[in-house]
Amino acid sequence: MREGSCRFGLWHVHVHWSKDTVRLVRFSTRPLGGDVPLPIRRYCAGFPEGLHELASIALSPEYPFSAIYRRVREIPYGNTETYGEIARDLNTSPRLVGLAMKRNPTPLVIPCHRVVSKTGTGGFSPDPAIKEALLAMERRNTRCL
Repeated sequence: MREGSCRFGLWHVHVHWSKDTVRLVRFSTRPLGGDVPLPIRRYCAGFPEGLHELASIALSPEYPFSAIYRRVREIPYGNTETYGEIARDLNTSPRLVGLAMKRNPTPLVIPCHRVVSKTGTGGFSPDPAIKEALLAMERRNTRCL
């Protein structure tokens, strides 16, 4: 297993991975020595590209909430969908979708920041400002495409 971090604004994105499978992504105010996969470095640097070439442990069928994670991964770069929309597609509840987003082990790879509430952006750990910054970056970049 490899680990490292890259910058996203004032935050460090910690990534634990092996080959092309990402096992854990977390945001921290402190750096972590080591490298991260190139697609994540490019994404955090503002390049408008998806992270579909990376696998996530959360996509495995036996992983809890994997169906929700697979559905969320379909949300295109620069777009958002509500917890309710995802829930309707999967015949489940918006609260369960929210719980899955809270427990997402690989944010960015499973773009939980693209799932918003019907009245605002919704939560994001460790700071909702990260979600707002990710969405703003994607909106800026899609205007440039």
